[in-house]
Amino acid sequence: MPSTSNRGVPHSPGAGGLPLRRGDTGEAVRDLQERLALIGYGTGSDHQEFGAATEASLRQFQSDRGLVVDGICGPQSWNALVEADHRLGDRLLYYRAPMMRGDDVAELQRRLGQLGFDAYWVDGILGPRTQTAVRQFQQNVGLPDDGVVGRSTVEALERLTRRTTAEVTISEVREHERLRHQPSRVEGRRVVIGDTGELPVIAQAVARRLRHVGAEVLSFSTPDLGHQARTSNQWDGDIYLGVTLAVDNFGFSYFGTRGFESVGGRALAQRCSEMLAPVLAVPTPATAMRLPILRETRMPAVWCRLGPGSTVVPQTPRIAQGLAQAVIDWCLDPRLH
Repeated sequence: MPSTSNRGVPHSPGAGGLPLRRGDTGEAVRDLQERLALIGYGTGSDHQEFGAATEASLRQFQSDRGLVVDGICGPQSWNALVEADHRLGDRLLYYRAPMMRGDDVAELQRRLGQLGFDAYWVDGILGPRTQTAVRQFQQNVGLPDDGVVGRSTVEALERLTRRTTAEVTISEVREHERLRHQPSRVEGRRVVIGDTGELPVIAQAVARRLRHVGAEVLSFSTPDLGHQARTSNQWDGDIYLGVTLAVDNFGFSYFGTRGFESVGGRALAQRCSEMLAPVLAVPTPATAMRLPILRETRMPAVWCRLGPGSTVVPQTPRIAQGLAQAVIDWCLDPRLH
């Protein structure tokens, strides 16, 4: 099946080409503008110049995509642009290393989930659980169960999902039921606490408080969020809470995308927001986002962007106490209503 995505646009602006920001010029900026235009975010009269129109389009894309809205094209925004150009049916999908990523994979997972085949997470990453769900679907509809999503599998998915009215995927139902039946206790719960190296005192204080009440806690301080996600998954944590010091876009985010959201992550983010509202000087809402740390962790996860620093530093003890209490309350009652 021929691919129709990435229509002549280079896969990357090149080593050292990122981040791109207002005032930059050249081929890397042209690549960015073409990527944006291909998925409907025109950059007006800007041509190989990162001007006001390019920044506005990028900000809109970041907002629509559930990314941090800063108008700067770093690795997260660029990777999201690459993935956004893939449509289900444009290319063969199959499990490999490195794993395939893209909006076509997310659409595949969403359609499988609507039909009751559990890809586990609608994250746009084709891992072994998505491969298993594809094979189960293929077996069910009488196709060769090779795990390769080609034209026949896509046509079968489209035909059958047209007949269903299901809006919620089996992945959301599974997470909801698992949390609803989890033991109402803190003791023995496996909690991961991470920070990027800017707020280690808060992260360590939260970890100490949770250990004191009986939780098993894995904590680390590293800006490598990919490492944090992999380690959390390998440790098989029940919940992940990450903190970072931000200059804007303050808030508590959980994983959510079109047609799917982590109900456990949403409940914890709401508790964190409620706990810290009296402490922080700026609004810190709970919002669904598609940040890589939320997308790649296989458990309810919350990413806390705290700031400004002039408020966070003197309020460190109260912030740590509030976050720890939010986790404790969530363990006792995830409040999924």
